Amino acid sequence: MFFVGIAGIVFSSLVIFFLILSPLVRGSYTKLTSPVSNQSPQNLISDKSAEFIRSGPPIRLKIPKINVDAAVEYVGRTSNGKMDIPKSLDNVAWFKLGARPGGIGSSVIAGHYGWRNGKTAVFDKLYKLSKGDEIYVEDEDGSVTTFVVRESRKYDPDADASDVFGSNNGTAHLNLVTCAGDWDEVSQTFSKRLVVFTDKE
Repeated sequence: MFFVGIAGIVFSSLVIFFLILSPLVRGSYTKLTSPVSNQSPQNLISDKSAEFIRSGPPIRLKIPKINVDAAVEYVGRTSNGKMDIPKSLDNVAWFKLGARPGGIGSSVIAGHYGWRNGKTAVFDKLYKLSKGDEIYVEDEDGSVTTFVVRESRKYDPDADASDVFGSNNGTAHLNLVTCAGDWDEVSQTFSKRLVVFTDKE
């Protein structure tokens, strides 16, 4: 499941969640229908967000508590405006049109949840994170940024989740997203969406 967010862009308040079912894993992403500006992402970054430009793009996400050490894929939007998904069950996906981890604003990284045919996915244990747990993001320059879990929330599939990527308080956040709850064979989706909110240390 994936949320889509871009620092400095005004999104519609209603976020609609959908799920895709691959041959190997029940993995999902979030589709966001929103009036995105025609301006380039760089032109939408404020002066306060200079750190966005200076920081290198992420290459690995590490969450010691749940034994995650994952490569980071870079994804954008699909032709119909949805955030793309990681190609590998073991990788996570960073929305490259949004804030970089450690830069001002809310960076969004998502990963698959669930399993099929004995396969596991990178965010199967994301629900085990709690306040104070640390998350590390390594960038291509070798620098490591530490984030601390603030809270976790679960959303209904059709909930308003604009707060996930609507931060403009001048600080850096990293929001991790995936699915949760029970699998519904009829609707082909999970019953909940899990978001772990973190703040730069």
